[in-house]
Amino acid sequence: MEIMPTVFVIEDEEDIAELIKYNLTLEGYNVEVFHTGEAGLKALEARTPDLLLLDLMLPGVDGLEICRRVKDSSFKRQVPIIMVTAKGEEKDVVLGLELGADDYVSKPFSPKVLMARVRAVIRRDKFTPVNDDSVIERAGLFLHKGRHELKINGQLVDLTNSEFQIIYFLAKRPGWVFTRTQIVDAIHGDNYAVTDRSIDFQMVGLRKKLGSIGHLIETVRGVGYRFKELD
Repeated sequence: MEIMPTVFVIEDEEDIAELIKYNLTLEGYNVEVFHTGEAGLKALEARTPDLLLLDLMLPGVDGLEICRRVKDSSFKRQVPIIMVTAKGEEKDVVLGLELGADDYVSKPFSPKVLMARVRAVIRRDKFTPVNDDSVIERAGLFLHKGRHELKINGQLVDLTNSEFQIIYFLAKRPGWVFTRTQIVDAIHGDNYAVTDRSIDFQMVGLRKKLGSIGHLIETVRGVGYRFKELD
């Protein structure tokens, strides 16, 4: 008998928390709800869920601080995080993605969209291949897909799963231009509900982490992105 994934939901608005729990439970997930950041952190210290649905606007310890603590923990950092945000929190979304969150949904959200993103994140986390020895080396950049590792001039760079998938996808076809939809399909699968802004946010964070070679990811106005073709 298959053991269904466990999802922790940290959300202080009870109506929204119950809506999320109801839809997750319908799909068979094991769900635990916490209404404060402190309660959620205490649960995370004791147990490791398969996914964390995290409201950013929490009383006391807020969602960004929880995200930071999870991703700084050597034992919990692999837990995927989907942020639940209110409109007008664009800067917090960017920061959350930079801290290592995997995705976000904005309130008010469609339960169907939320469930699609939950399924995609859990599926990607569960089935990410670990035996692929494909290596890309260009301009001081070293990518090893099997190790899920990026080095720049020998220095290891800490990336989220989505960031690694994006840079690997672009770097293995230098000069090719990909639309945002093609990039989403490549890293999340077909028909994944995501906005162009989500990819743009991740590109900002990825370029920042690439530092001196961030310019190798080029924006092609009106189309999408490409990895610069080197002479």
